[in-house]
Amino acid sequence: MAGAGLGRGLATPLLAINFALYLVAAILAGWALNRNFDAAINRGEGAVGNNVTQGFFLPVALIACMVGLASVLAGLHHMRVFRSESLAAAAATSLIAWLLVLLAMGLACKQIHTGGNRPRRLKVVEAFIIILALFELLYLLSLHLGFGRAGNHHGAGTGIGMGGVGHGHGHGHGAHDPSIPVHNHEHHVDYGRHTDMKIPVGHVHNPAHPTTV
Repeated sequence: MAGAGLGRGLATPLLAINFALYLVAAILAGWALNRNFDAAINRGEGAVGNNVTQGFFLPVALIACMVGLASVLAGLHHMRVFRSESLAAAAATSLIAWLLVLLAMGLACKQIHTGGNRPRRLKVVEAFIIILALFELLYLLSLHLGFGRAGNHHGAGTGIGMGGVGHGHGHGHGAHDPSIPVHNHEHHVDYGRHTDMKIPVGHVHNPAHPTTV
């Protein structure tokens, strides 16, 4: 229970941080990619930078940011309902987003190592992608810390109430629906054993004195 509370307490602020980083990085990557498309058809103000890896980095970074935003939305839904089903969806989307961010981080590192003319906005995208590789991993680990709490909540939320199941004693522990017939079974003690058979008074079967028909 303590680990579940810690996991939920860590996941909530990480969701807010990841959302801000993904949103800013997606906007800047989309802006740079649009500039490069316009430059390819001799329109606009020209391409953003002249790095050879830029044509690979920007599309991968933009895809990683969009999948990361989807993981944030799945995480917000999981924080709201906190069930095992929502945990599976949040963990799956977070894992996919993290792998895509790792791919974009590798391209960002190669772009930094290659050098060349890189404007300030492009450097911000590179920095955010590298930071997101760490924060997305922390968020993924925090989700698994809350697995036990989510499983317990799922069991409590979907369990069958005791009052809705008829018992052999003819009474439930909750409210009884008048439209459902209740079968009362009389329990008779026969040499230390319980039976649900209705035996008329005066005709109790005794194994020691068998009756002849």
